[in-house]
Amino acid sequence: MDDPGAGYGTARALGASRTLWELVRRRAALTPDRPALLQEDRALTFGALHDRAERVAAGLLERGVGPGSVVAWQLPTRIETVLLSLALARIGAVQTPVIPFHRDREVAFALRASKAEFFAVPGEWRGFDHTAMARRVGARGVFEAYDALPSGNPCRLPPPPASGTDARWIYWTSGTTSDPKGVLHTDRSLIAGGSCLAHALRLTADDVGSIAFPYAHIGGADYLVTLLLYGFPAVLFERFALPGALAEYRRHGVTLAGGSTAFYTMFLAEQRETPGRKLIPTLRLLAGGGAPKPPELYYDVVRELGCELTHGYGMTEAPMITMGSPGDAPELLATTEGRPPEGMEIRITDGEVRLRGEAVCQGYLDPAQSAEVFDEDGFLRTGDLGRLTPEGHLVLTGRLKDVIIRKGENISAREIEELLHTHPGVADAAVIGLPDPVRGERVCAVVEQPPGAAPLTLEPLVAFLRAAGLSAYKLPEQLEVVAELPRNETLRKVLKYRLRERFG
Repeated sequence: MDDPGAGYGTARALGASRTLWELVRRRAALTPDRPALLQEDRALTFGALHDRAERVAAGLLERGVGPGSVVAWQLPTRIETVLLSLALARIGAVQTPVIPFHRDREVAFALRASKAEFFAVPGEWRGFDHTAMARRVGARGVFEAYDALPSGNPCRLPPPPASGTDARWIYWTSGTTSDPKGVLHTDRSLIAGGSCLAHALRLTADDVGSIAFPYAHIGGADYLVTLLLYGFPAVLFERFALPGALAEYRRHGVTLAGGSTAFYTMFLAEQRETPGRKLIPTLRLLAGGGAPKPPELYYDVVRELGCELTHGYGMTEAPMITMGSPGDAPELLATTEGRPPEGMEIRITDGEVRLRGEAVCQGYLDPAQSAEVFDEDGFLRTGDLGRLTPEGHLVLTGRLKDVIIRKGENISAREIEELLHTHPGVADAAVIGLPDPVRGERVCAVVEQPPGAAPLTLEPLVAFLRAAGLSAYKLPEQLEVVAELPRNETLRKVLKYRLRERFG
């Protein structure tokens, strides 16, 4: 390959960039005419990505956004979203992405906790008015950024940020508490995470990737770094559904797809509809993480989709912890989460997986939460249980923290439980995650009812939770009514493992 911007050596050199904007600038200088982002009939090269992001940055500056300004954005996966995010990185603003399907409760908390001075929304999107919601929750500096972005003269911009170790990213995770936690990342931690992913997957400039998940997820920045390191494009999907999305995969010759276990199962189900024809002829690799992967799913994908499957382990606090590599033995790809990359230390303490490395976050917005999550040696306590194989691959065996992972998204059981306790027909409640072949886990509510209450069924309970402001992806899909929840004999704590055994 004679492209000077391709190859592992070039990617390693680019990975040493101090800031995300420096990485954008260096990639644009290397391969300005190579495509970077593809969406429907639109294409943006790396050179245009750099130039347009600078113009957007200048437009934001005219609106009052400056270095250190806190800007929240809740936008779908679009070229404009990537441009806005890079423009904020060029200015040196602090940005806090919010998943598009979050609603009043989560959005209000994120804006309040981050002290956001500006809020970019898509207007009305998929039947929901985000601008009206922004007004309801008292957001400041609201502006729409769906298909039109601010624009100005880049000559007026101040110098880009020189440090990549300042916390300029606030991502949100539910964890085990009812309120989300603001996770502090730096440009360097995001570059480190994306580098780990790119090198493990053995990417090349000839690949064509895809982003079919919300770009506001930390995986969005993670994936963008891989494009910038190796100089290949990605197809963006504002709405992902099969079989509708297949035409775009085929038209652009996608070689790399995935996202999470739920994506693997969707592709596999479509392949089974046409067993004699390869679903995506150019596809060589499915990759992702975010939820448990049954070993048999690996073998089904390889056999039926005719591509490799590499699965990894990450979290909002450390977007890339381990990753399977196409060169790993099949039994390791099927039964483990892959191996930690160079620069990521894993320590197993009392069965718990703990982490230290450049890709690990700086902590949380709440200093008290930060003090709890790091041990005395500076290792992040993940709350996940696991072990390392003799080859150095990680096997996850369970979770200490009470969180449900549905389609790669973390859901706080406590948040749902607290809302259930406000229902007049509920005396006590426990929310658990149960294994699901499509979603990874499904949300199951187990309730006790007060004496004389009318029998409770799933549909009206879901309507109650929806009216209370709970996001659709957190709504229970299963309801079990029991005479009494199982509890221990000391503090009367509900024994959720018994519920999982009973209803799983």
